[in-house]
Amino acid sequence: MSAPARALTVRHVQLLRALFAAAAAVMITFSSDHSAAVGLSVFSGFVFVTAFVLLLAVWLVIPAASRWPYVVLGLLGFAAGMVTGIPDWRTNDLFFLVVSSWALVTGAVELLAGIRARRTNDPTARDAITIGAFGILLGILLLVIPAGFTHQYTIDEAGTFELTGIILGVGMFGGYAALVAVFLGIAGLTPRKADAVADEPATIESGDVR
Repeated sequence: MSAPARALTVRHVQLLRALFAAAAAVMITFSSDHSAAVGLSVFSGFVFVTAFVLLLAVWLVIPAASRWPYVVLGLLGFAAGMVTGIPDWRTNDLFFLVVSSWALVTGAVELLAGIRARRTNDPTARDAITIGAFGILLGILLLVIPAGFTHQYTIDEAGTFELTGIILGVGMFGGYAALVAVFLGIAGLTPRKADAVADEPATIESGDVR
């Protein structure tokens, strides 16, 4: 008789991360206000719940030898969430400082963890490398965008509008969240060879039957 399956697996962790990233992307996309207050509010909630899932996975799912990136990512998420969770601190400068720093550091951690996991043929290595690359890309884009950038443009019969650095920055974060949601959602729903083998029912060889 095969051992009972664990209630929580790495696949479930990926799907939960995808769900929270999708929620962040939807809130950013459908909000008409792309200010620092809104962007940091969504970011704070996103990193908090993601950090909780990662640290829960350390306790329930991840083998001891592979726990370090989950612990580091979880602690960084809680730290970033606490700083950005204070309404009075939610300024344009804080958005670019915290979100870009968080994206670069966590992206580098996840990328390094994915590269190291490839040596052991870990099936999640490619996923970690990709998500890490997304994070580094977000961090670089936020560093390139000037926090005080302002550009006015006019659309015929619509009026004059203003594009600012914070609007671009919050939009970049929303795009990052959407990419993470789609990629981890696909990764979490894609069957793996190891899972297929584990799910195969036990069989009795014909030579053992008398």
